[in-house]
Parts: sequence; C-alpha cells; structure tokens
Amino acid sequence: MSLPVAAPDDIVRSFSEVAPGARPPLIVLEPLARFLDRQGLGEGEIEARPIGEGHSNVTYLIERQGIPPLVLRRPPRPPIPPSAHDVLREARLLTALGPTGARVPKVLAVCPEEEVIGAPFYLMEYIDGYVIVSELPEALDNPQQRRAVGEQLIDALIEIHGVDWRQAGLEGFGKPTGYLERQLRRFGSLWEINKTRELPEVEWVGRWLSDHLPPSPPATIVHGDFRLGNAIYAAQAPARLLAVLDWEMATIGDPLADLGYLCMMWSQEGDPEVALRAHLAQVTRKEGFPTREELIERYERRTGRSMHDLRWYVTLAIWKSVVFMEGNYKRALAGATDDPYLKAFGQGVVELAQLAKRVATGEVSFG
Repeated sequence: MSLPVAAPDDIVRSFSEVAPGARPPLIVLEPLARFLDRQGLGEGEIEARPIGEGHSNVTYLIERQGIPPLVLRRPPRPPIPPSAHDVLREARLLTALGPTGARVPKVLAVCPEEEVIGAPFYLMEYIDGYVIVSELPEALDNPQQRRAVGEQLIDALIEIHGVDWRQAGLEGFGKPTGYLERQLRRFGSLWEINKTRELPEVEWVGRWLSDHLPPSPPATIVHGDFRLGNAIYAAQAPARLLAVLDWEMATIGDPLADLGYLCMMWSQEGDPEVALRAHLAQVTRKEGFPTREELIERYERRTGRSMHDLRWYVTLAIWKSVVFMEGNYKRALAGATDDPYLKAFGQGVVELAQLAKRVATGEVSFG
C-alpha cells in the first residue's frame, strides 16, 4: 500500500512560519511538543507523517523519544459542514468503549483547545497491523483466511452492538429514539450545504426513504462507517481483527444502519460496477470471502436480531455516502485538500446517486 504524502504546508514548526492568507497547517510541531510534555508523552523533537487511507478526518503518526508511536486525529482544513469531523466526540466514545469488549484503540490524551495546532485533536495508541483496502497481507491471502477476515469483521460489529451504552457512560451521546428520522433530516440538510450541482436522484431517494421509513429495533451504539477498510488486522494468520477505526460518525441509534452500510460496501460477484464503491470494496470479491448473505446470517444468528427492511437500510447507506462524498468533493474543488482521490469524486458521486435509486426501486439488490 502506498503511504499518504504530506504537502509542504501541512507540517510547520511554529505558526510564525505561516504566511498571511496561506492555508492553515495541519500539524504545528512546537506547540504540539509542549502539549506532549504536559501529558508526559516522551521528550525531544517530534517526527510526524500522515498515515491511513481515510479521506475525512486527518490522521498522523507521531514519533518521539521515550514512547511508542502515537496516532493523532484532527479535523481537516475548513470549510467543514456543521457537526461534521467532531474529533472530541469521537475521543469520548473511544474512551467509553475502552473497558468493554469492543475492539478499539486506547485514547492517551485529548486536546480541546484549538490554539495548540489550530484545531481540536486527540492522541491514541498506534496499533501495528494491516488495513485491508485493495489487497491482503500474504499470510491472509488464501480462501480460509479470507473467510476468517469477514467473520472477524461481523463479530466485531456484534460486539459493538452488544455494548450496554448506558453502563459505558454514553447517556446523552445520542438519542435512542428517532434515529432514522434524524438521519434523513441531517443528511437532507447536509446535501443543501454540500452539493456542487443538481442531482435529481438524490432528491428522489430522500423522498423515498421518508415515505418508506421502517420501525427501529432497540437502540445500540452505531459506528456509522462500518466497513472492512475501517478495521485493522494482525498481518499474520490466523486472521484477527485488532481494532475498529474511524468513529467520527458514531452515535446511539438503529443497529441495522450499520448492517445496511456494510452490505453497501461489501462487494461480490454480480454487483454493478460503480467507480467509488468498487475502489473501496473490490477485494471482497476474492475466493473465500463470505457473501453478504452469509455475513448477515451470522449476525442474525448470534444476536437474535431480525433483519427486516434491509433494502431500505442499504438505500439509506448509499444516499448518505452520496451526500458525504459530495462534501469531500466540494472541499477538493475549494482547494482545501490535496487528496487526488477526493478530486476525482465528481462523476463517481453521480454514479452512486443513480445506484441508490436502483436499489430503492428493487432493480439492484444488496441484501
């Protein structure tokens, strides 16, 4: 896997190096070092470099004498839609999940003050493993281990949905009722903020979702972006999922929303080709990976939670992805990111909106 490369203005030593009118930096080394000193996290100079395949919140590997490597998470450069990229909320959830059976990285420090590096951020442990996006590590690249990769992923979701969120201290983190209605309102409003052009399919699907709203089961923690690319695995057999990553979309709500999203992101033979989706999910077409039906059957059997109206939840997942990706595309057009993947979103968002309508009408199935 190729590693992300920092732009020349991403990392600076101090704010005095930033020219008037220039883009704000992402990492400012001197004030960050002082913050780490106060937290007792190492000493001396900091080495920072971007890591991960994410295209939303910014993730950096931080190395410093006297401590194991750390991972820093912060929002991207502005403009940022309201309520998006809330890393402090993400840090609260990870801290709460730490003592439970959910597989999450350990949070080591949280900084709500923007003046340190220009945005709130938190630091968590670095987990030495492999994020499966377009290929697998050699030891897992065989039918037996591919099946285990899929089973580990659905088992991790079962663990997340099984956490007693009230006992974990997450009362008030999200409202346990009305989740689906809020999703429709939120992403409908975000579309008005994010859109760079008119896409009639987005409006049509939004109306369809509202007209066919299903009843929700009892609320659980919802990851909100649960897919293979947001999990980190041990690189050696047997396949072991070490941690689930990227919790910025998490809340308390309908667990079937995670299942619908996973179905949307889990590719298999016979699926329609859509550029953005294929980029993220193509690897799961390899021999040995469970089918979506097998994943859902395992979830249903182990949780006792009945799968109903899954087509609705898959349609919701695709529609939300369209809205979210259009926002990233808008940031790319505005010059707020150097990510070439985001700059190529234009036609891909259109194709994804068309796919959402085809799933809603039953022309295409992802159940």
